[in-house]
Amino acid sequence: MKILVLGGTKFLGRAVVSGALDAGHEVTLFNRGQQDPSAFPGVEQIHGDRTTPEGRAKLAGRTWDAAVDTAPYLPRDVRSMTEALRAQVPHYTLVSSISTMASHAAPGQDEDSPLGRLTPEQQAQVDTLSAEGPIPAKALGEFYGPLKVQCEEAARAAYPNALIVRPGLIVGPFDGTDRFTYWPTRFMKGGDVLAPGRPERPVQFIDVRDLAEWMVRMIERKAGGTFLATGPASKLTFGEVLEACARVARERGAPPSRIVWTPDEKLGEVGPWMELPLWIPASDADHAGFMTERIDRALAAGLTFRPLEDTIRAILDWDATRPPGPRAAGLAEERERALLGA
Repeated sequence: MKILVLGGTKFLGRAVVSGALDAGHEVTLFNRGQQDPSAFPGVEQIHGDRTTPEGRAKLAGRTWDAAVDTAPYLPRDVRSMTEALRAQVPHYTLVSSISTMASHAAPGQDEDSPLGRLTPEQQAQVDTLSAEGPIPAKALGEFYGPLKVQCEEAARAAYPNALIVRPGLIVGPFDGTDRFTYWPTRFMKGGDVLAPGRPERPVQFIDVRDLAEWMVRMIERKAGGTFLATGPASKLTFGEVLEACARVARERGAPPSRIVWTPDEKLGEVGPWMELPLWIPASDADHAGFMTERIDRALAAGLTFRPLEDTIRAILDWDATRPPGPRAAGLAEERERALLGA
Protein backbone atom coordinates (compact mmCIF):
# COMPACT_ATOMS: atom_id res chain seq x y z
CA MET A 1 0.00 0.00 0.00
CA LYS A 2 0.95 3.63 -0.44
CA ILE A 3 0.38 5.39 2.90
CA LEU A 4 0.49 9.13 3.56
CA VAL A 5 1.39 9.98 7.15
CA LEU A 6 0.65 13.51 8.37
CA GLY A 7 3.56 14.24 10.68
CA GLY A 8 5.54 11.06 11.16
CA THR A 9 8.76 12.17 12.85
CA LYS A 10 7.80 12.68 16.49
CA PHE A 11 6.27 9.91 18.64
CA LEU A 12 3.22 7.95 17.52
CA GLY A 13 3.66 9.14 13.94
CA ARG A 14 7.24 7.90 13.99
CA ALA A 15 6.11 4.48 15.21
CA VAL A 16 3.40 4.33 12.53
CA VAL A 17 5.99 5.04 9.84
CA SER A 18 8.30 2.34 11.23
CA GLY A 19 5.42 -0.14 11.46
CA ALA A 20 4.30 0.57 7.91
CA LEU A 21 7.82 0.27 6.51
CA ASP A 22 8.41 -2.99 8.40
CA ALA A 23 5.18 -4.33 6.86
CA GLY A 24 6.47 -3.53 3.37
CA HIS A 25 4.40 -0.45 2.58
CA GLU A 26 5.47 2.64 0.69
CA VAL A 27 5.29 5.70 2.96
CA THR A 28 5.18 9.43 2.27
CA LEU A 29 5.43 11.97 5.09
CA PHE A 30 3.72 15.36 5.02
CA ASN A 31 4.93 17.76 7.70
CA ARG A 32 6.63 21.11 8.24
CA GLY A 33 10.09 19.58 8.56
CA GLN A 34 10.55 21.02 12.04
CA GLN A 35 10.77 17.91 14.27
CA ASP A 36 13.33 15.51 12.84
CA PRO A 37 13.56 15.66 9.05
CA SER A 38 16.41 13.13 9.12
CA ALA A 39 14.34 10.50 10.95
CA PHE A 40 13.70 8.30 7.89
CA PRO A 41 16.41 8.60 5.23
CA GLY A 42 15.11 7.39 1.90
CA VAL A 43 11.45 8.00 2.79
CA GLU A 44 9.78 10.75 0.77
CA GLN A 45 8.94 13.83 2.82
CA ILE A 46 6.75 16.64 1.55
CA HIS A 47 7.23 19.75 3.65
CA GLY A 48 4.23 22.01 4.04
CA ASP A 49 1.87 23.52 6.60
CA ARG A 50 -1.40 21.58 6.70
CA THR A 51 -3.22 24.63 8.07
CA THR A 52 -2.64 26.73 4.93
CA PRO A 53 -3.97 26.34 1.36
CA GLU A 54 -0.40 26.68 0.08
CA GLY A 55 0.75 23.80 2.27
CA ARG A 56 -2.11 21.49 1.33
CA ALA A 57 -1.60 22.32 -2.36
CA LYS A 58 1.70 20.43 -2.20
CA LEU A 59 -0.33 17.21 -2.09
CA ALA A 60 -2.34 18.02 -5.23
CA GLY A 61 -2.16 15.57 -8.09
CA ARG A 62 -0.92 12.69 -5.90
CA THR A 63 -2.78 9.57 -4.81
CA TRP A 64 -2.33 7.24 -1.84
CA ASP A 65 -4.24 4.21 -0.62
CA ALA A 66 -4.57 5.56 2.91
CA ALA A 67 -3.79 8.60 5.05
CA VAL A 68 -3.00 8.67 8.78
CA ASP A 69 -3.50 11.82 10.86
CA THR A 70 -1.74 11.28 14.18
CA ALA A 71 -2.04 14.66 15.93
CA PRO A 72 -5.04 16.77 14.90
CA TYR A 73 -6.13 19.34 17.47
CA LEU A 74 -8.63 21.59 15.71
CA PRO A 75 -11.69 20.49 13.72
CA ARG A 76 -11.06 23.20 11.13
CA ASP A 77 -7.71 21.57 10.31
CA VAL A 78 -9.31 18.13 9.97
CA ARG A 79 -12.02 19.56 7.70
CA SER A 80 -9.55 21.30 5.42
CA MET A 81 -7.24 18.28 5.31
CA THR A 82 -9.94 15.73 4.56
CA GLU A 83 -11.43 17.99 1.90
CA ALA A 84 -8.00 18.18 0.26
CA LEU A 85 -7.50 14.39 0.42
CA ARG A 86 -10.96 12.97 -0.18
CA ALA A 87 -10.66 12.74 -3.98
CA GLN A 88 -7.20 11.17 -3.93
CA VAL A 89 -7.10 9.02 -0.77
CA PRO A 90 -9.87 6.43 -0.16
CA HIS A 91 -9.13 5.57 3.50
CA TYR A 92 -8.46 7.93 6.42
CA THR A 93 -7.31 7.22 9.98
CA LEU A 94 -7.61 9.83 12.70
CA VAL A 95 -5.95 9.47 16.08
CA SER A 96 -8.26 10.98 18.69
CA SER A 97 -8.08 10.48 22.45
CA ILE A 98 -9.69 8.79 25.39
CA SER A 99 -10.17 12.37 26.63
CA THR A 100 -13.21 12.64 24.34
CA MET A 101 -15.34 11.12 27.10
CA ALA A 102 -17.63 13.48 28.96
CA SER A 103 -16.61 12.06 32.32
CA HIS A 104 -14.09 9.65 33.82
CA ALA A 105 -15.91 9.37 37.13
CA ALA A 106 -17.45 5.96 36.41
CA PRO A 107 -15.35 2.86 35.74
CA GLY A 108 -15.56 0.62 32.70
CA GLN A 109 -16.46 3.10 29.98
CA ASP A 110 -16.28 2.21 26.30
CA GLU A 111 -16.80 3.64 22.81
CA ASP A 112 -20.51 4.21 23.43
CA SER A 113 -20.06 6.30 26.59
CA PRO A 114 -21.18 9.97 26.46
CA LEU A 115 -18.74 12.41 24.88
CA GLY A 116 -17.62 15.83 26.03
CA ARG A 117 -19.10 18.93 24.40
CA LEU A 118 -18.24 22.60 24.47
CA THR A 119 -20.83 24.89 25.96
CA PRO A 120 -22.09 27.66 23.65
CA GLU A 121 -19.90 30.11 25.56
CA GLN A 122 -16.83 27.89 25.18
CA GLN A 123 -17.53 27.40 21.48
CA ALA A 124 -17.76 31.16 21.02
CA GLN A 125 -14.42 31.51 22.81
CA VAL A 126 -12.82 28.91 20.52
CA ASP A 127 -14.28 30.59 17.44
CA THR A 128 -12.90 33.95 18.56
CA LEU A 129 -9.47 32.52 19.25
CA SER A 130 -9.50 30.70 15.90
CA ALA A 131 -10.27 33.90 14.05
CA GLU A 132 -7.28 35.57 15.67
CA GLY A 133 -4.80 32.91 14.54
CA PRO A 134 -3.23 29.90 16.28
CA ILE A 135 -5.06 28.97 19.47
CA PRO A 136 -2.91 29.29 22.63
CA ALA A 137 -1.76 26.00 24.13
CA LYS A 138 -3.54 26.76 27.42
CA ALA A 139 -6.89 27.11 25.64
CA LEU A 140 -6.24 23.93 23.68
CA GLY A 141 -5.62 22.08 26.92
CA GLU A 142 -8.83 23.35 28.50
CA PHE A 143 -10.95 22.33 25.52
CA TYR A 144 -8.85 19.35 24.41
CA GLY A 145 -11.42 16.57 24.78
CA PRO A 146 -14.43 18.32 23.21
CA LEU A 147 -12.27 19.59 20.35
CA LYS A 148 -11.16 16.02 19.68
CA VAL A 149 -14.84 15.05 19.50
CA GLN A 150 -15.31 17.70 16.83
CA CYS A 151 -12.23 16.42 14.99
CA GLU A 152 -13.81 12.95 14.91
CA GLU A 153 -17.04 14.37 13.53
CA ALA A 154 -15.18 16.29 10.84
CA ALA A 155 -13.34 13.12 9.82
CA ARG A 156 -16.54 11.08 9.59
CA ALA A 157 -18.25 13.78 7.54
CA ALA A 158 -15.63 13.38 4.81
CA TYR A 159 -14.91 9.67 5.38
CA PRO A 160 -17.95 7.79 6.75
CA ASN A 161 -15.75 4.70 7.12
CA ALA A 162 -12.91 6.55 8.84
CA LEU A 163 -10.84 4.65 11.37
CA ILE A 164 -11.04 6.61 14.64
CA VAL A 165 -8.50 5.54 17.28
CA ARG A 166 -8.83 6.79 20.87
CA PRO A 167 -5.64 5.96 22.77
CA GLY A 168 -5.13 6.42 26.46
CA LEU A 169 -1.62 7.00 27.77
CA ILE A 170 0.91 6.09 25.07
CA VAL A 171 4.37 5.12 26.29
CA GLY A 172 7.64 3.98 24.79
CA PRO A 173 10.69 5.24 22.90
CA PHE A 174 10.63 8.87 21.72
CA ASP A 175 7.97 9.91 24.25
CA GLY A 176 8.96 13.50 24.91
CA THR A 177 6.39 13.88 27.69
CA ASP A 178 8.23 11.40 29.97
CA ARG A 179 4.85 10.49 31.49
CA PHE A 180 5.95 6.87 31.92
CA THR A 181 9.68 7.08 31.29
CA TYR A 182 10.23 8.48 34.79
CA TRP A 183 9.60 5.13 36.45
CA PRO A 184 12.08 2.89 34.55
CA THR A 185 14.77 5.57 34.76
CA ARG A 186 14.12 6.18 38.46
CA PHE A 187 14.68 2.53 39.33
CA MET A 188 18.00 2.59 37.49
CA LYS A 189 19.23 4.99 40.19
CA GLY A 190 18.37 2.60 43.03
CA GLY A 191 17.64 3.55 46.63
CA ASP A 192 14.24 4.19 48.19
CA VAL A 193 11.68 4.93 45.45
CA LEU A 194 8.64 6.91 46.53
CA ALA A 195 5.49 5.30 45.11
CA PRO A 196 2.16 7.13 45.47
CA GLY A 197 -1.10 5.74 46.77
CA ARG A 198 -1.99 2.06 46.66
CA PRO A 199 -0.07 -0.70 44.85
CA GLU A 200 -3.32 -2.45 43.87
CA ARG A 201 -4.65 0.53 41.92
CA PRO A 202 -5.34 -0.38 38.25
CA VAL A 203 -3.38 1.44 35.55
CA GLN A 204 -3.69 1.47 31.77
CA PHE A 205 -1.30 2.46 29.00
CA ILE A 206 -0.12 1.16 25.64
CA ASP A 207 3.31 0.73 24.07
CA VAL A 208 3.51 3.09 21.08
CA ARG A 209 4.79 0.24 18.91
CA ASP A 210 1.83 -2.01 19.77
CA LEU A 211 -0.57 0.80 18.93
CA ALA A 212 1.16 1.69 15.67
CA GLU A 213 1.50 -1.88 14.44
CA TRP A 214 -2.18 -2.55 15.16
CA MET A 215 -3.16 0.62 13.31
CA VAL A 216 -1.17 -0.51 10.28
CA ARG A 217 -2.95 -3.90 10.33
CA MET A 218 -6.31 -2.13 10.53
CA ILE A 219 -5.37 0.12 7.61
CA GLU A 220 -4.35 -2.91 5.56
CA ARG A 221 -7.90 -4.24 6.06
CA LYS A 222 -9.38 -0.80 5.30
CA ALA A 223 -11.16 -1.11 8.63
CA GLY A 224 -13.39 1.66 9.92
CA GLY A 225 -15.15 2.54 13.15
CA THR A 226 -14.19 3.90 16.55
CA PHE A 227 -11.91 2.08 18.98
CA LEU A 228 -10.60 2.75 22.46
CA ALA A 229 -6.97 1.70 22.29
CA THR A 230 -5.17 1.32 25.57
CA GLY A 231 -3.94 -1.69 27.47
CA PRO A 232 -3.12 -4.24 28.56
CA ALA A 233 -5.64 -6.96 27.78
CA SER A 234 -6.18 -7.80 31.46
CA LYS A 235 -5.98 -5.85 34.71
CA LEU A 236 -2.57 -4.40 35.56
CA THR A 237 -1.80 -2.75 38.89
CA PHE A 238 0.52 0.13 39.73
CA GLY A 239 2.45 -2.23 41.98
CA GLU A 240 3.01 -4.72 39.17
CA VAL A 241 4.34 -1.95 36.94
CA LEU A 242 6.85 -0.75 39.51
CA GLU A 243 7.96 -4.29 40.34
CA ALA A 244 8.61 -4.85 36.62
CA CYS A 245 10.67 -1.65 36.49
CA ALA A 246 12.67 -2.88 39.49
CA ARG A 247 13.29 -6.29 37.87
CA VAL A 248 14.58 -4.76 34.63
CA ALA A 249 16.78 -2.36 36.62
CA ARG A 250 18.28 -5.30 38.54
CA GLU A 251 18.99 -7.24 35.36
CA ARG A 252 20.88 -4.19 34.08
CA GLY A 253 23.03 -3.95 37.17
CA ALA A 254 21.34 -0.98 38.83
CA PRO A 255 21.88 -0.35 42.56
CA PRO A 256 19.35 -2.07 44.85
CA SER A 257 16.02 -0.28 45.23
CA ARG A 258 13.10 -0.41 47.63
CA ILE A 259 9.54 0.70 46.79
CA VAL A 260 8.11 2.94 49.52
CA TRP A 261 4.33 3.21 49.12
CA THR A 262 3.12 6.54 50.44
CA PRO A 263 -0.54 7.37 51.19
CA ASP A 264 -2.10 10.12 49.11
CA GLU A 265 -2.63 12.36 52.12
CA LYS A 266 1.13 12.32 52.85
CA LEU A 267 2.04 13.73 49.43
CA GLY A 268 1.02 17.30 50.14
CA GLU A 269 1.30 19.53 47.08
CA VAL A 270 2.86 16.94 44.80
CA GLY A 271 1.34 17.21 41.34
CA PRO A 272 -0.44 14.09 40.08
CA TRP A 273 0.12 12.60 36.64
CA MET A 274 3.13 14.71 35.61
CA GLU A 275 5.17 15.07 38.82
CA LEU A 276 4.29 11.52 39.81
CA PRO A 277 3.31 9.77 36.55
CA LEU A 278 0.38 7.33 36.55
CA TRP A 279 -0.84 8.68 39.90
CA ILE A 280 -4.24 10.30 40.36
CA PRO A 281 -5.25 10.89 44.00
CA ALA A 282 -8.13 8.80 45.35
CA SER A 283 -9.81 12.08 46.36
CA ASP A 284 -10.19 13.03 42.68
CA ALA A 285 -13.73 11.72 42.20
CA ASP A 286 -13.92 13.15 38.67
CA HIS A 287 -11.24 10.65 37.58
CA ALA A 288 -12.18 7.68 39.78
CA GLY A 289 -12.83 5.55 36.68
CA PHE A 290 -9.83 6.74 34.71
CA MET A 291 -7.58 3.90 33.50
CA THR A 292 -10.39 1.33 33.77
CA GLU A 293 -11.76 1.74 30.25
CA ARG A 294 -13.01 -1.29 28.35
CA ILE A 295 -11.14 -2.17 25.17
CA ASP A 296 -13.13 -5.24 24.09
CA ARG A 297 -13.75 -3.82 20.62
CA ALA A 298 -10.06 -3.24 19.90
CA LEU A 299 -9.12 -6.66 21.28
CA ALA A 300 -11.69 -8.28 18.99
CA ALA A 301 -10.12 -6.33 16.12
CA GLY A 302 -6.70 -7.81 16.83
CA LEU A 303 -4.99 -5.40 19.23
CA THR A 304 -2.11 -7.23 20.94
CA PHE A 305 0.50 -6.32 23.54
CA ARG A 306 4.14 -7.14 24.01
CA PRO A 307 5.44 -8.02 27.50
CA LEU A 308 5.72 -5.08 29.88
CA GLU A 309 9.42 -5.78 30.42
CA ASP A 310 10.04 -5.31 26.68
CA THR A 311 8.49 -1.85 26.87
CA ILE A 312 10.60 -0.93 29.89
CA ARG A 313 13.81 -2.14 28.23
CA ALA A 314 13.07 -0.19 25.03
CA ILE A 315 12.41 2.96 27.04
CA LEU A 316 15.72 2.61 28.90
CA ASP A 317 17.62 1.96 25.65
CA TRP A 318 16.13 5.10 24.09
CA ASP A 319 16.59 7.24 27.19
CA ALA A 320 20.28 6.31 27.26
CA THR A 321 20.67 8.07 23.89
CA ARG A 322 19.32 11.37 25.25
CA PRO A 323 21.55 14.10 26.65
CA PRO A 324 21.52 14.43 30.44
CA GLY A 325 19.36 17.10 31.99
CA PRO A 326 15.84 17.79 33.29
CA ARG A 327 13.00 15.66 31.97
CA ALA A 328 9.46 16.77 31.19
CA ALA A 329 7.86 14.75 33.98
CA GLY A 330 8.84 13.14 37.27
CA LEU A 331 9.63 13.96 40.86
CA ALA A 332 12.83 15.93 41.46
CA GLU A 333 15.39 14.00 43.53
CA GLU A 334 15.51 16.54 46.35
CA ARG A 335 11.71 16.63 46.56
CA GLU A 336 11.54 12.85 46.72
CA ARG A 337 14.14 12.77 49.49
CA ALA A 338 12.20 15.35 51.49
CA LEU A 339 8.96 13.40 51.15
CA LEU A 340 10.63 10.13 52.10
CA GLY A 341 12.23 11.80 55.09
CA ALA A 342 8.93 13.23 56.23
